[in-house]
Amino acid sequence: MTHGPTARGTMITVQQTARPDGFPTPAHFAFVESPVPDPAPGTALVENLLWSVDPYHREAMDGEFLWTLHSPMEGRTLGRVAESRTPELSPGDLVQHRKGWRTHAVVRPDEVRPVPDFDGVPLTAHLSVLGGTGLSAYVGLTRIVRLQPGEDLFVSAAAGGVGTAAGRFARLLGAGRLVGSAGSARKVAYLTEQVGFDAAFDYHDGPVSELLAEAAPDGLDAVLDGVGGDHLEASIASLREYGRIAWVGAVAQYHSLSTPPPAPRNLFELVEKSIRLEGFLVRNHLDAQAELYEFAVPHLRSGRLPLDVTVVDGFEHIVDAFLGMLRGENIGKMLVARSS
Repeated sequence: MTHGPTARGTMITVQQTARPDGFPTPAHFAFVESPVPDPAPGTALVENLLWSVDPYHREAMDGEFLWTLHSPMEGRTLGRVAESRTPELSPGDLVQHRKGWRTHAVVRPDEVRPVPDFDGVPLTAHLSVLGGTGLSAYVGLTRIVRLQPGEDLFVSAAAGGVGTAAGRFARLLGAGRLVGSAGSARKVAYLTEQVGFDAAFDYHDGPVSELLAEAAPDGLDAVLDGVGGDHLEASIASLREYGRIAWVGAVAQYHSLSTPPPAPRNLFELVEKSIRLEGFLVRNHLDAQAELYEFAVPHLRSGRLPLDVTVVDGFEHIVDAFLGMLRGENIGKMLVARSS
């Protein structure tokens, strides 16, 4: 079958068909057609318009929070209510929900969040700097490490969705020296030329501890780490006394959950330098959403907060977009848009 635009009355879902051993391939997924469902009383039918593919989806394929095989996968998405059998949702309403990886979804009112109508703000912002990606960066900087003006910050995986948001936010918060890591020379250049990083390095170019020490020779006050492994070890080594680390992910081990990378060998420096390391899940900080809107929307409207997004056109390419994101082909947030 082909995976082009959905025919009238047809829904397409993406389902995981097998657990990957290492890097996933298209063979681990299937596009499955079925009739568009009728909403039951108390629910609404949403036609999805914009999908987010995220690093945590790789962990969900065989990690602690397993996706069920041969069932529609989940993910953040934005859509428009097409039909409603609940007074809380009306046809035409734009909503966000987590029943992604499908062209249509039946949702209850408590499963969606209205998309605010911010004049001049594109819809892609709601799944990037104003969505879970931006909220992760905002919470990490403002609630976990509590970044203060003039403080020096390191962001790992800085050219991805969370990393670029963190770099933009840190600049707006008055950060001092801003250092990032990325996976290619092209991304390093983007960070320093477009996002506002003072220094960045390609982590393939040598030991991360040496590269970070060279980029931040006077040390760091705070770190937002989404990699773990050697990046976390390097962060501990470069932090000054009373430094803080917000740990938001562990990309380094997503493809090898059975044999994760060794723990940092310098963990005792947390004690010696009174460093605070705190992991967090953004779902435990949803109360910060309104605060993020208040902070970010004026900057989006003024142009001081550009969007860093890579948008793939066509739901039929969602698996390719996901695998491309895992390979690091995107700059900023990777999104998939419904074909126009």
